[in-house]
Amino acid sequence: MRLFGIIGFPLGHSFSQKHFTEKFEQEHLADHAYRKFELPDPGMLPALVEKEPDLCGFNVTIPYKVKVLEYLDEVDPVAAEIGAVNTVRVIRRGGRPWLKGYNTDAPAFRESLLKNLTSLPDSAIVLGTGGAAKSVMHTLLDLNIIAVPVSRRIVRGGYTYHDLPGYMISEAGVIINTTPVGMAPHTDALPPIDYSCLREGQLLFDLIYNPPVTAFLARGEEQGCLTVNGEEMFLIQAQLAWEIWNSEE
Repeated sequence: MRLFGIIGFPLGHSFSQKHFTEKFEQEHLADHAYRKFELPDPGMLPALVEKEPDLCGFNVTIPYKVKVLEYLDEVDPVAAEIGAVNTVRVIRRGGRPWLKGYNTDAPAFRESLLKNLTSLPDSAIVLGTGGAAKSVMHTLLDLNIIAVPVSRRIVRGGYTYHDLPGYMISEAGVIINTTPVGMAPHTDALPPIDYSCLREGQLLFDLIYNPPVTAFLARGEEQGCLTVNGEEMFLIQAQLAWEIWNSEE
C-alpha cells in the first residue's frame, strides 16, 4: 500500500482527499490511498509518521505551512527561501523515515495568476502573512510586482487592515486573499478592507476554493472586478505534489 494524506487543523474545507481518491480510481491504482490527518498540534507529526509505515507523502495546509519546517529532515532550497512548505515526501532510509519539504504553492499561484492577467500590474496587495502569503509574496517579487502585505498586526513594509489607505486599494492591480477568512463553513466572513475603493478591471484572487465564490470575490464582482478563486491553483499544486512523491530522487 502507498499511503498519502494531508495534515492541518481543521480539514473540513479540504478537497484533497476527494481529488486524489478519484485520481487513484481513474488510474486504477488500487494499492494507493489518501487520508485526512487532522492534527490539533504540529508536534503530533513525528508520531503520525511512525504510526503509518506506508506513508509516502503528504500535503500541508492551514495552519502548519511554516510550523512544519521544524519537523523536516531536509527542505528544498526554494521552499527554504520562501519559508513555507506545503508538500512533504517521506522516504524510508534504513528503516527510519526521512522527511523532505517542498513548496508547490508558489509555482501553482504563479501559473494561475499569469493565466488570468493580460499584463503584469505594478503593485499588488496581499491579505494575510501566513504560509500561503509567503508563497504569494515570493512569486510577486519574482515577477517584479510591488507586493504590499496587510495583516491584523503591524507588519514590516505593510499595513494593518485598519491603516490600509483607500488609494492603495484603488491603485493595486491585484488584491490576493491568502487568509482562511470566508472559507467554508464560515462563508459570510470577508477580509475587513474598504470595498468601496475597488475599481472596475482590478483582479481579485482568493486562494480559497470552497466555496467557489467567497464573500470577498462577490464584493469584488459587485464593483466590476475580475475574480479568480483558488481551484486552478489547487489542481496545479496537487499535480506538482504527485510528481514530487513519484520522482526518482
